[in-house]
Amino acid sequence: MTRKIIWEEAPVPRFHQQRQPVFLSDQTMEERREKILTRMAEHQLDCLAVYGDLEHGSNFEYLTGFLTRFEEAMLLLFRTGKAVLLLGNENAKMVRHSRILADMLHVPFFSLPNQPMEDDKRICDYFAQAGITAEMKVGVAGWKIFTSKTEDNRMLFDVPSFLVEGLRQTAGSIVNATGLFLDPRTGARITNNANELIHYEYGASLASDCVLRAMEALAPGKTELEIGSLMNAEGQRPSVMTIFSAGERFEKANLYPCGREIQLGDKLSLTSGYKGGLSSRSGYAVSEPSQLPEGCRDYLEKLAMPYYAAVVEWLETVGIGVRGGELYDRIEAVLPREQYHWFLNPGHLGADEEWLCSPVMPHSTIPFVSGMLLQIDIIPSIEGYGGTGAESTVALADEELRRQIEKEDPVLWDTLNRRRAYIREELGIAIGEEVLPMSDTVAYYRPLMLNKRKILKSVSER
Repeated sequence: MTRKIIWEEAPVPRFHQQRQPVFLSDQTMEERREKILTRMAEHQLDCLAVYGDLEHGSNFEYLTGFLTRFEEAMLLLFRTGKAVLLLGNENAKMVRHSRILADMLHVPFFSLPNQPMEDDKRICDYFAQAGITAEMKVGVAGWKIFTSKTEDNRMLFDVPSFLVEGLRQTAGSIVNATGLFLDPRTGARITNNANELIHYEYGASLASDCVLRAMEALAPGKTELEIGSLMNAEGQRPSVMTIFSAGERFEKANLYPCGREIQLGDKLSLTSGYKGGLSSRSGYAVSEPSQLPEGCRDYLEKLAMPYYAAVVEWLETVGIGVRGGELYDRIEAVLPREQYHWFLNPGHLGADEEWLCSPVMPHSTIPFVSGMLLQIDIIPSIEGYGGTGAESTVALADEELRRQIEKEDPVLWDTLNRRRAYIREELGIAIGEEVLPMSDTVAYYRPLMLNKRKILKSVSER
């Protein structure tokens, strides 16, 4: 039996009802704290120093429940369970709202430039006041795990140097401990419970809704600004830069929508992302292949259809117990890297941020496990052709986790089943029971984007 990709009409997938953000429960937050304390004990850490700012605050937020907006901060979590929040001028009030019970230490160095420097001390004095001593081994968690083959990754730190130096002056030793959160095999954040997946589904669905709404509005003469205004919603903070681009991107190094009008034959790129997932689509502003620019009228056969075959393979392969290297090899077999020039990992984990880490690498023995939140992220390119892409979010859930989701949110559970049925019946993809589509548009792809009826599908041939 072989697979064939066809371009054919299909109904637009709209399944979920209007949803409200779902808060993380006190039980979930306590589970998170215990997961980190357990890993601290395994690594013989006396204290964990977790850095946070607006762009690099997800590990901090994992325990505290909040981002520091425009300031910096640090959470010190001791092996005893004691926690101290080091906060700047405008975040000092947040200790009252923190999801982890913590003492507060005002550190004006974390404030904005030229704000009052009351309580001014040396950095090391703040750490000593918080309880760090010269006998302690302190783990430092920023936002990135390092995987260099030449550097000592334990001694690389991605937090500001003034904090690293202050910790060195105070503690007995310091080591990079970001892996406690992000290691793709053992990190605390690589799996989610039912409450967390329900919480993250809101953002994944919202991103999908934004992209679908924008695709429905596409038309020649519409400006990037008009379409771009549809790409964000409900006052939520994007997890990535929102993209809508028509024609050539990065003119004058510009990254944002501008006043350019959509022209027939333009390359199009749309991306929206929130906590829990990202949706992205790339294609052309045409309705039929004959409208494609000269030299790439075989775009469907040359690039879009082979790419979609890889998306189908990805969804039919991924599952609990499958190793990252196996998935990598299957994508390589369907969409050879040498021919299609993809470079990044064809799939990765997500959470509050769009890219958490990835088990999908050559020869990776890291297994996919229940509770993982995954992005289908394959980026091929062929010289002279516009991009192709249909990035979406799925989760993996074993039978027990699926039952728990159904119990906690039966409305969402019905939506997940309707999404899975659409993928199987309309798109021809044999998605497994343990694969949960986290938005309505998983694998829904219009490569010729002015044609709002026809999409790519998979059909089996004997």
